Amino acid sequence: MFKKILIANRGEIAIRVMRSCREMGIATVAVYSDCDRLALHVTYADESYHIGPPPSKDSYLAADKIIDAAKKSGAEAIHPGYGFLAENADFAAACETAGLAFIGPPATSIRQMGNKLDARRTMSASGVTVIPGSEGPVASAPEAAGIAREVGLPVMIKAVAGGGGKGLRVVRDAADIDKAVDMTMGEAESAFADGRIYVEKYIENPKHVEIQVLADKHGSTLTLGERECSMQRRYQKVIEEAPSPSVTAETRAALSQAAKKAAQAVGYVGAGTVEFIMAQDGSFYFLEMNTRLQVEHPVTEVVYGVDLVKEQIRIAAGLKLELEQESIRLRGHALEVRIYAEDPHANFMPSTGVIKRLVLPEGPGVRNENGIYPGYTIPIYYDPLIGKVIIWAEDRGTAIRRTRRALQEYQIDGVTTNIEFLLWAISQPGFLDGTYDTHYIERHFKPELLHSDTGELDLAMIAASIAAYGRLNRTNVSRAEEARDNVWRRVARMEGLRKPRL
Repeated sequence: MFKKILIANRGEIAIRVMRSCREMGIATVAVYSDCDRLALHVTYADESYHIGPPPSKDSYLAADKIIDAAKKSGAEAIHPGYGFLAENADFAAACETAGLAFIGPPATSIRQMGNKLDARRTMSASGVTVIPGSEGPVASAPEAAGIAREVGLPVMIKAVAGGGGKGLRVVRDAADIDKAVDMTMGEAESAFADGRIYVEKYIENPKHVEIQVLADKHGSTLTLGERECSMQRRYQKVIEEAPSPSVTAETRAALSQAAKKAAQAVGYVGAGTVEFIMAQDGSFYFLEMNTRLQVEHPVTEVVYGVDLVKEQIRIAAGLKLELEQESIRLRGHALEVRIYAEDPHANFMPSTGVIKRLVLPEGPGVRNENGIYPGYTIPIYYDPLIGKVIIWAEDRGTAIRRTRRALQEYQIDGVTTNIEFLLWAISQPGFLDGTYDTHYIERHFKPELLHSDTGELDLAMIAASIAAYGRLNRTNVSRAEEARDNVWRRVARMEGLRKPRL
């Protein structure tokens, strides 16, 4: 087993990984940029190394600096968390070349599944159903139009190297294909340095369901049920749950079998997630494979009683999986809500500033993962995700009510968050009955549905102060009398009454 691991990330995921390391008796190494020198993950780690200025490309994406820090610290392995370099095949290969274990899949698997067209071809060859569409890159708008006629409108124009909700456009009218192709190519080139695109049939009002997989270096591949991730905004997940309220036991078995085939087809090792699009009739299609730990991995952990980070570390160390498929049992229901520093009233504009006050929810079935503290300044350079609240309960109804209670307890001053938006989302009829799809928020949410209570709170505080002042003036309180007859004198009198007089 490793004695020291460097975590090539920041924020809540860095601390999440460090906690598992600490329980395993493994020393941890943090890396940080200029603006993160006072970040929580830096103080939580056993040691830390500065790796550059705030921009990601000069720090958390600087593979050579991270590998150099690992060597200086004596770390034997690097855990990438999610985001940044987590799905960078070149970084995984560079770790191996440097004699460091990469806590993730082989570079070949990352590369194969990172290219959407290669992934489609591999899945088709292995018997996993993919969405009808182009077999290779589409070079022009006329070619895209031909594919659209073949599979039928609407279609999705997608970047080959896409991810994170970028490089995607839905086309419902053939007249819009030219513009969609040009815009997607431009965005793909800008975001991924790869302007290639392809075309897929667009599934109307789909569900987004994913299967967690674990695979070791000894040929064992396990699946740990599904997560429902359909509550999305601009293709970004905001609420996840396990199990899905829309998946039957039969569908779960079919999804799990498909995910297992997908992982085995690319020689997958480690923790990964196979994502599917599920149509309204229950049919499902391979979407992509995320070759890393997911943001929403905790919901799987709490319903199956598995620490996925520990399993990742054990697998990377060459150990066999101790879990067996037959022993994996679903228990209860879990929800995860993502806490973002953003303003739902201003088109979810990121919010930065100093956190003046922070009260996290507690109580039965509540788990917090965050990378912030009172006095911490949220920087402008990174993703606005500041924390997650994970809820477990015996059943879905109780889990939803517990989530509402936890969000109402969550208090943060100094920055604007999406907590009010999350309370709106979990109270929606479509969420409560489980029928929501990936476009539910897009169809139903309007900022005016939320209560902008900043002014109301100010008024309430002023009114309470005036009332308290008036009450104080009406009450006949003599501090002189209080001084003559304080609590100590009263206790003494009571003690005197208890003692018999001689």
